[in-house]
Amino acid sequence: MGNGANGPLSGAVIAVAGAGGPAGRAALLRLAEAGATVVGADNDPQRLSEAVDAARYASGGATVTGDTVDLLDLQSTRDWAAHIEEDFGRVDGLVHLVGGWRGSETFTKTSLDDWDFLELLLVKTVQHTSLAFHEALQRSDRGRYVLISAAGASKPTAGNAAYSAAKAAAEAWTLAMADFFRKAGGAEGPTSAATILVVKALVHDAMRAERPNAKFAGFTDVSDLAEAIEGVWSKSAAEVNGNRLWLTEKP
Repeated sequence: MGNGANGPLSGAVIAVAGAGGPAGRAALLRLAEAGATVVGADNDPQRLSEAVDAARYASGGATVTGDTVDLLDLQSTRDWAAHIEEDFGRVDGLVHLVGGWRGSETFTKTSLDDWDFLELLLVKTVQHTSLAFHEALQRSDRGRYVLISAAGASKPTAGNAAYSAAKAAAEAWTLAMADFFRKAGGAEGPTSAATILVVKALVHDAMRAERPNAKFAGFTDVSDLAEAIEGVWSKSAAEVNGNRLWLTEKP
């Protein structure tokens, strides 16, 4: 358990997009235990309130709140960023955990409907959150934009064309944001950072319970991912800005 008020993220305000999923739940909890004020968003109000309640309870009453936000709408996303800054006085992070996967058996059977679906979930939500939050993150003395990506973006497989292309687009967009932070920092170097955490795939307790004999080789547990997310703030902006931090073997 973290030590809350004296934790490494004490005083920080961190937004988590995609907070209702297993990775989001783990991130909310870890960041709250580290002392951050955490604001989650998810498009499923039920999942979101369960995740917020669990993190609030387990962290011993840290400030964890949830907003139902349509991250596919740029104005809604901008309004969300603005209201976090108004409510809490600052924004020190946006963790992008909006996920989704669709694949096909072979390249030939790729459905472009899968691309349309994944482009919304994996690319549009990155575009909207980054555009909505970058100025507040630049104003912070420890602003971080954290994208969770997949090894497939660098080495796509035949059946994962749509997914890998969407992840690669999200990475490129995030690296462009990193260049904004680099330029804004001038000769002194960046004070805020955009960074990419790369996993092969994620695993959580419910998946293990469903498939007790599966090895999940190379997968990252959501609690380890949450630890790596928290760790982004313990490194300097210059160290993480524009970099891919690999949590699985590089392809």
